[in-house]
Amino acid sequence: MRQVLESAALAAGSAIMAIHKAGADVQYKADQSPVTMADEEAERLILAALKQHFPDIPVVAEEAVAAGRVPDISGGVFFLVDPLDGTKEFIAGRSEFTVNIALIRDRAPVAGIVYAPALSTGFIADGERAERFEVDGEGTISRRQPIGCRKCGNALTAVASRSHATPETARFLDDHGIDACTAIGSSLKFCLVAEGLADVYPRFGRTMEWDTAAGDAVLRAAGGHTRTLDGAPLLYGKIQQANDADFANPDFIAASADWSGGPAATTK
Repeated sequence: MRQVLESAALAAGSAIMAIHKAGADVQYKADQSPVTMADEEAERLILAALKQHFPDIPVVAEEAVAAGRVPDISGGVFFLVDPLDGTKEFIAGRSEFTVNIALIRDRAPVAGIVYAPALSTGFIADGERAERFEVDGEGTISRRQPIGCRKCGNALTAVASRSHATPETARFLDDHGIDACTAIGSSLKFCLVAEGLADVYPRFGRTMEWDTAAGDAVLRAAGGHTRTLDGAPLLYGKIQQANDADFANPDFIAASADWSGGPAATTK
């Protein structure tokens, strides 16, 4: 599976970069979120690869769901795909966009890949192993390095969304005495915590499961965790929700394993 995830993500990343250089034509979905040809072409490539190698595992993919194509996931094992996470960063000409593919089993992400083609780097998780990899000019993986979360010290560092800042995030940082906060786009926020460059990623505001699953898989394999504000693990396969759409996430805190700050009740 690792080999398939890597080859699919690299192919999608190559297609995204070709469109990125040519200039993306932006359209808007029903919820007013942007979508480009890069999203659609990357998803096509990923879906084809997953269907070829894992025809019996259903795939929940962002653009397919937007078009009304939602598979049966009652078996408990399925893929989540965000072909281009950080579309706003992509449109703005920044480099912080990623290809995300994750495998969900029993409502938890157990394998996943986050590939940032404009940065020529990525992260992959398989079971309890997490790695960072570099991609050379030929489009192949040239170097791998195991990663793991760091222990929280006295000086804490957070990562937060570049495009979705909220007052709740600012209050969370203040409540926990966190002065250092890096704003960055896409699922790379999970990966910065996973490789020990930050301690916590608080997210107040709507995300979808395909936005978070791959980065969450990397973080969990690196020894971290992602929890909702009541302290429970973030679950996947959330359908028929009373107060939100299928596959929508609640607010969450992604952090190093020894993070003890909690969500801080004063943030709400």
